[in-house]
Amino acid sequence: MFEPFQDMDEMFNRLPALMGSQQMKAFVPAINMYETDKAVMIEIPLAGVRPEDVEVSVQKEVLVLKGQSKKEHEVDEKNFYRKEVRSGSFYREITLPTSVLEDKVSAEFEDGMLRITCPKSGPTEAKRVNVKVIKKDGKK
Repeated sequence: MFEPFQDMDEMFNRLPALMGSQQMKAFVPAINMYETDKAVMIEIPLAGVRPEDVEVSVQKEVLVLKGQSKKEHEVDEKNFYRKEVRSGSFYREITLPTSVLEDKVSAEFEDGMLRITCPKSGPTEAKRVNVKVIKKDGKK
């Protein structure tokens, strides 16, 4: 299936690696998002990140994920043949595909995988508005 923005997303996710030896101290975590009958589900692999270092919030159908992956100990950079495991801070805004019950959003962290459940709100009905006719002289 052709997804026009997938290549662009992948490029931005790899941007720190494309910068060469200048290791950026921030990264954008990859996500899987899908929809069930009752909720929008988001899965984010965050291996090496402690749950207390992750913050999840939802406002106006935008999920915000931010946090930090802290190194427990430093190793001299010049001893690495290859360094691909990311560390540092991360931030991501994800527009949700449908309206959700923001106060019912929940998140679980298990075995390095963050799973966020966003229960869908019911369909909203159109609100009927009465139209008042006002005459030019200001009288109703």
